[in-house]
Amino acid sequence: MINLSKAGAYLINGVDVVEDTTEAAAKIESMTGSRPDKEEAAKNTIAYTILKNHNTSDNMEKLKIKFDKLTSHDITFVGIIQTARASGLEKFPVPYVLTNCHNSLCAVGGTINEDDHMFGLTCAKKYGGVYVPPHQAVIHQFAREMLAECGAMILGSDSHTRYGALGTMAIGEGGGELAKQLLCKTYDVAMPGVVGIYLTGEPAKGVGPQDVALAIIGAVFANGYVKNKVMEFVGPGVSKLSADYRIGIDVMTTETTCLSSIWMTDEKIKEFYDIHGRSESYKELTPAKVTYYDGMVYVDLSTIKPMIAMPFHPSNVYTIEELNANLMDILDDCEKKALVSLDGQVDFTLKDKVRDGRLYVEQGIIAGCAGGGFENICAAADILKGKSIGADEFTLSVYPASTPIYLELAKNGRMADLLATGAIVKTAFCGPCFGAGDTPANNAFSIRHSTRNFPNREGSKLQNGQIASVALMDARSIAATAANKGYLTAATDVDVEFTNPKYFFDKTIYDNRVFDSKGVADPSVEIKFGPNIKDWPAMVALTKNLVLKVVSEIHDPVTTTDELIPSGETSSYRSNPIGLAQFTLSRKDPAYVGRAKEVQAAEYARREGNCMGEVLPELKDIMHQIKEVYPDVCKENTGIGSTIFAVKPGDGSAREQAASCQKVLGGWANIANEYATKRYRSNLINWGMLPFLIEQGELPFKNGDYLFIPGIKEAVENKDDVIKAYVVSDTLKEFDLKLGDLTDDERTIILKGCLINYYRD
Repeated sequence: MINLSKAGAYLINGVDVVEDTTEAAAKIESMTGSRPDKEEAAKNTIAYTILKNHNTSDNMEKLKIKFDKLTSHDITFVGIIQTARASGLEKFPVPYVLTNCHNSLCAVGGTINEDDHMFGLTCAKKYGGVYVPPHQAVIHQFAREMLAECGAMILGSDSHTRYGALGTMAIGEGGGELAKQLLCKTYDVAMPGVVGIYLTGEPAKGVGPQDVALAIIGAVFANGYVKNKVMEFVGPGVSKLSADYRIGIDVMTTETTCLSSIWMTDEKIKEFYDIHGRSESYKELTPAKVTYYDGMVYVDLSTIKPMIAMPFHPSNVYTIEELNANLMDILDDCEKKALVSLDGQVDFTLKDKVRDGRLYVEQGIIAGCAGGGFENICAAADILKGKSIGADEFTLSVYPASTPIYLELAKNGRMADLLATGAIVKTAFCGPCFGAGDTPANNAFSIRHSTRNFPNREGSKLQNGQIASVALMDARSIAATAANKGYLTAATDVDVEFTNPKYFFDKTIYDNRVFDSKGVADPSVEIKFGPNIKDWPAMVALTKNLVLKVVSEIHDPVTTTDELIPSGETSSYRSNPIGLAQFTLSRKDPAYVGRAKEVQAAEYARREGNCMGEVLPELKDIMHQIKEVYPDVCKENTGIGSTIFAVKPGDGSAREQAASCQKVLGGWANIANEYATKRYRSNLINWGMLPFLIEQGELPFKNGDYLFIPGIKEAVENKDDVIKAYVVSDTLKEFDLKLGDLTDDERTIILKGCLINYYRD
């Protein structure tokens, strides 16, 4: 279904692909009349043009991007605005949309969710922003309907900030990067590689966008083929896909670990903008006559089959046909992977879901920025019309991605068709995607057209002995499964005629309910602070030397941000840095918080000029061993902190709290073989944490060990490639760390102790 080029490739006239071999130049000359210049051809991508138009530096290798618009939701905007306020914010300098689609239920912690909403509304008034009330739209659907423009760039504080299908290069990052934009600074990144996603053919009846997306993710995630690159969708197959279909593929590109995405645009995208009353936002985007890509992903749409991503990652993909044919073997493989993902904390099996040789599931969800689109829901309604989901365990919930979609489904009768089956249609809400809604029963299995299926992402709690699991599927196959009352069924196996009703967008509800300042700030507005909304605690600058205690050691192949700081009900505490920090690593390493606090107590004693050894007695011997070799080390020049080791941390969400919670608890560094995403590494840096790298192989230290890093401040200042460190035991055992590439600003942020200090100073 999917093939990858072994090297770069040229796209000729938007149709023909010539891979970069020794014969390529001659072949292209025969096709075009001239030999290609690879360097110039690489500038002919859609991505390069958009990045160039938004780059404020004079160097296209080291970009300094200013975005056209910003967007955040209610578990990120409080921290972002608090950071910017502490750094001197007076007015939002670009359109900034605050949506309220995550903490929408207002069911956790009393008033704290609604307090965050009121904080957002008053900040939109005070600083000149846009406020979208709860249940009106999920963040990305509102951006598609009201913000996207061909050739524009949008930065969002959610990892699924992807509007490439609409001609907008969008990037999801941690809150620190949005705070920089609010303070009129830039997004600094090396020029990313651009990989072509070459589409041919046309999807078979019943195959939906999630099927295509999962097939691509399965082909490129593990090998890092598009990691931190831009995915550019081209080829004759693009024109065969509707705007909604393209959007459904595009939003899932985040799960490949790419930096961003962009698609060529055409009449179908023009129609999208026309329908939404924004015709002026459209323009045609196409690669040039001869365009060079750093790699090429070949996708024959006609060969894609209904897919399923089994627990516990979107890349754990199979065709539904393959799963049904090899059911017990694949379920056995899932159990083996669960032993790694769940650390053996609970017993996990899916084999008990096999009934008469078929896989039974207890729940179906069609929701959010991936599943809640108009076409997905209409297709599901066509499959389910006149049927029943049954009166047994299986349930089905459908969440339209915005109120305008909800309204049109009510007008055209599809909502009535769904309700008649026993399905429940709910308001726009991201809860099922991150564990704040529709949590299944213990041991239950849920199939979802949503974005992720990480461990506990559906809301269960390992620490309470609970486990449920999620498989990702397209809305069409979820509906087919629902029509068969919970028995796994591919949409291609049902007899249905898709009606493909036309969509009519009515933004009256937005006109009536969304607060839009039109960019006009009102300094007289007082911000409303609920009692849970707290300022960031003070953070000190990097000291000359560091003593770090390893307080967690994680050897999973990949560690997600959900494991670093859980989602679900903990999200309600994200406006309270100290309160939220108590949940850090709670599902992965419950002892982490206690260990980190012990070390932090010693650091507090150091800052106050007191004896660290009285607070943490084991430090006496550690400092004694260090001073034997480095006699000038003292509490005035040596900070005490904690660190964690993880093989590859940071996959998944853009949430800055995955880093900031460690910092709040006294973390001064991460040590990793590599970082799963740029955004997690950026979050570490923006919170003044050292993103150390260590070579793969046997670690020189273990959990509980103390590490001494002499002259770390000078090493950062001098841009040292290799940093000398020691494991402190009976002797000092030397090993090497690296920091990787850092911009001058990033080095200064680390030296200052965090982004807030950097701007305050």
